[in-house]
Amino acid sequence: MPTVTTQDNTPLYVKDWGTGRPVILLHGWPLSADSWDDQAMEIAEAGYRAITYDRRGFGRSGQPWSGYDYDTLADDLAAVVRYAGAANTTLVGFSMGGGEVARYMSRHGGQGVVQTALVSSVLPFRLQTPDNPEGAPQAGFASIAEALREDRAGFYTDFFNDFFGVGILSQPVSDELLAWARNTAMQASLRATLECLESFSSTDFRPDLPAFKVPTLIIHGTEDRTVPIASSARPTAQEIGTSTLLEYEDAPHGLFATHKERLTHDLLAFLGK
Repeated sequence: MPTVTTQDNTPLYVKDWGTGRPVILLHGWPLSADSWDDQAMEIAEAGYRAITYDRRGFGRSGQPWSGYDYDTLADDLAAVVRYAGAANTTLVGFSMGGGEVARYMSRHGGQGVVQTALVSSVLPFRLQTPDNPEGAPQAGFASIAEALREDRAGFYTDFFNDFFGVGILSQPVSDELLAWARNTAMQASLRATLECLESFSSTDFRPDLPAFKVPTLIIHGTEDRTVPIASSARPTAQEIGTSTLLEYEDAPHGLFATHKERLTHDLLAFLGK
């Protein structure tokens, strides 16, 4: 398998498709690089080099005991940027992956990056605190951790229904895609799943936002129940002066599947600027 080795010798599984200017796509929790396949195909066919990788602990990458904090995850991304050639790169972060983009921009000075995109991103700060009243209560994240420890496979059924906006009156994705998502999530280690939950739920990215000095596209669904838009994309867009916010009306969290044609079109239009 093609891999990139991190500073602590963790192998990261990499997909490297096409040629041209590199576009690195970071997946969300608790999936893998495969979630980007539809967009990566179109990006590569449009003349770019689409690079996706499994986050440490997930998919086909190594599953170390430690390293699930955002500083280490940003260093992992830096290793992939160097692998890509570290020049004229676009970073696209979905959900948890948006945090890696933000921390890379601040910790590594955005080296080699000319554009960023944040899709359904966890930025700027998920946790409810006195100075972040719109965040989610800690008790909710603690309940998720408990459910993962008790019956991880069972937890994912309701989780992915919300993730993709499946309800009594809506079925935007197939049962087969839901089964794929659950199976992919189960490939991750329990340790990585819990540690990354802690990281994306408690990391405050507000100090990282000034590091976004390149054109930034922000895409978010107005009916995202996993990461509500009012506490994520909207305040992030206000803080990043180089950003453009596209709101997908009535869309859920998992836009790469539920709105894949529109998302691909918007990403390609942004890449062509």
